[in-house]
Amino acid sequence: MNLRVLVVDDTSLFRRVITDALALLPDVEVVGTAPNGKIALERIATLSPDLITLDIEMPEMDGLEVLNALKSRGIECGVVVVSALTLKGGDLTIRALERGAFDFITKPSGGDPQSNLIAISKHLAPIVSAYRRRWEIRSILKQTSTTGTPSNRSATVSSPQPTRTERPPILKKADLVLIGVSTGGPNALAKMLPALPLNFPVPILIVQHMPPLFTKSMAASLSEKCKMAVKEAEDREVIRPATVYIAPGGRHMKIVPGSKGEISLSITDDPLENNCRPSVDYLFRSVANTFNGNTTAVIMTGMGSDGVLGLRLLKRKNCHIIAQDEASCVVFGMPGEAVKAGVVDVITPLDHIAEEINRSVKSAIL
Repeated sequence: MNLRVLVVDDTSLFRRVITDALALLPDVEVVGTAPNGKIALERIATLSPDLITLDIEMPEMDGLEVLNALKSRGIECGVVVVSALTLKGGDLTIRALERGAFDFITKPSGGDPQSNLIAISKHLAPIVSAYRRRWEIRSILKQTSTTGTPSNRSATVSSPQPTRTERPPILKKADLVLIGVSTGGPNALAKMLPALPLNFPVPILIVQHMPPLFTKSMAASLSEKCKMAVKEAEDREVIRPATVYIAPGGRHMKIVPGSKGEISLSITDDPLENNCRPSVDYLFRSVANTFNGNTTAVIMTGMGSDGVLGLRLLKRKNCHIIAQDEASCVVFGMPGEAVKAGVVDVITPLDHIAEEINRSVKSAIL
């Protein structure tokens, strides 16, 4: 069955480019287009698309207003935000992701039409593929709940309560918390981080897969919601307790030991890892190789497998590893791969992650 997509953009050029880019993907059908949010809502009602590509800056009704309207009307439809690579575009995109948009792409800032077409199609391909898997699973679950037939998948979905794996019972008190996250991350972090206390006793380092400009907007948004300080990480700054440091978009982040025993951050332009920069593996590996304290690592919603190799190294140093469960993930790729690798100590729903993190930094023994 084809995935039905509605393309919403206020410029005819980008409506055509995105439509043509989607046409290059298998089992995707563009069922219509709309030049603004008001018309988009009318066409959503008549066309019932499975997915929308949504320009965030539009006249009459912008992308945020469309997302609000979808939620208030109870319309279940995936949204991929199409954003300008600007500070304003970053701010609006973070707000859209916190409102439940599935993912986002950025509009090309230059180049010829054919190059732009290929670039957009390349960026859309993994997003559409991940959304299709989520859409198909939810469709199956909806059908089985209607018919009353038990779903075979129910055995693989985590319990609403944390699931503890077969690990030794001793948990060393954490001196540092690491978080790796991708698709669905801004919304997940906006729900989880505010649950951590103002006097949180250790630093938190986060890698969220994002391009430049967007992480500064995400840090500002999270800072408004959280009790702790949240900031975009800077090169050579010393990390402090009760502070959340987010790797800058488009750049790697690692830790380096200082001469006086302190830990500093190094922000680099080293090559991509797992097709990502920033990379979760890059940060996790640096901690495994240079940090002498105890670490808690959290792997959350996201596509792909970035972070698994770093978690393997951290586990050799008895790192405590928490994975977000499948039921609460937008995409179970990254945590799912960590679970498969056998390095996870606790598998937990999103709304229990903060509790598990708090537990790891307060208690020396389970």
